Amino acid sequence: MSVLLATGQRQTIVPPPFQISYFVPTFAAGLREEKKHIVIRGYGTISPLGFDAESIARAYAAGKPAFASILHQGQPTPVAALPAEAEQKLQQLLQANPNYKQLDRSVLMAVYAAKQAAEQAGWLKEGVSVDDALAVNIGSSRGATGLFEQHFEAFQQETLSSSASPTTTLGNLSSWVAHAVNAGGGQISHSITCSTALMAVANGVAWLKAGMAKRFLAGGTEAPLTDFTIAQMKAVGIYSKLSDHPYPCQPYAAEKQNTFTLGEGAAVFALEQVQNPKKGTPVIEAVGLGFEKLVSKTGISAEGINFQKSMRQALAQLPEHDRQVDLIITHTPGTRAGDKAELTAIEAVFKDGIPAITTNKWLIGHTLGASGALSLEYALHVLQQQQYTFTPYPNLLEQQMPQSIKRIMVNAAGFGGNAASVVVGITGK
Repeated sequence: MSVLLATGQRQTIVPPPFQISYFVPTFAAGLREEKKHIVIRGYGTISPLGFDAESIARAYAAGKPAFASILHQGQPTPVAALPAEAEQKLQQLLQANPNYKQLDRSVLMAVYAAKQAAEQAGWLKEGVSVDDALAVNIGSSRGATGLFEQHFEAFQQETLSSSASPTTTLGNLSSWVAHAVNAGGGQISHSITCSTALMAVANGVAWLKAGMAKRFLAGGTEAPLTDFTIAQMKAVGIYSKLSDHPYPCQPYAAEKQNTFTLGEGAAVFALEQVQNPKKGTPVIEAVGLGFEKLVSKTGISAEGINFQKSMRQALAQLPEHDRQVDLIITHTPGTRAGDKAELTAIEAVFKDGIPAITTNKWLIGHTLGASGALSLEYALHVLQQQQYTFTPYPNLLEQQMPQSIKRIMVNAAGFGGNAASVVVGITGK
């Protein structure tokens, strides 16, 4: 582009690259000056630890892993399934609406968690048919895993149902959640493997900042405890063989072995942009995304470049004079390469000021597309309780409780070289 100067000469000006959304540090700084915050109005959760914030808080305090051993392909295999109480809640939801009987387990868990979040936020109101200002983004790595396998078996027997296609589309997630909470705004279902849930939160932040929604439900769900999905993870060569061990999933394990273990669950967050929220309100302070070139079948590089990018991008959005993170809840699924890559990335980003590090996967396993959401739910628990349970098996961490926990970074990464980092804090702390 050229402009005519007062001297009569022309000067060529190259415009800067077009930048979008909340992730530009200068834009984020301007929003901070206006004291607008993305607050978490409420959240819903269902996991191997329980069916709501209270039951899950008790489980975290007890520090007892939620694993059991099943027989898969003739071998004892550890998994983390919903406990009996949570399963009963899911069955009650199923019985409350006959239409839910056709849905995959992943959709049911998403609906359960979303209704919890919306109710806690005060968004479920009688007499309101549709809230056009409420948008939904629920993601999943695998989607309707159980139904896919059932319908494929029917296909092999030449008895395929007409419901096979509509009930296995990824769009089932957010569309059914939207129906359950009367959301009339945007409805997004997506998958970017195990970063999926945090990417949904990133979408929520961007939509709210852009004014495309006034309220946003974001989260992830996964129901991967099926024969084929477990077999896939075993084929990668990472699945835990510690079926008789009290801790079959061991992130940061001192012993060099893969201990990846599958779990199921869902978590959904009710997000809203608020000016000057009251003290003690949980807020999303920053979101960062990172991508790297594929160097392996899983997309993991030894340096964890994707993690480095996502963490640096998130930190750049914090106030320049206060970029301290007190705790990192890491992705670390219990694989040698993945765990080491993330720790290497943390060392590269934080250098001599490495925060305390923890994870919840030694308690609930890896829930794939829901894992980031369940880690974020854990972060809210830790912020409230100001403590967490140290990993009890021999590990590589220097475990020391911070004097106070004001700000937590949550990491997630997935196949394909992608990563996401979310920084969450409490106002007034």
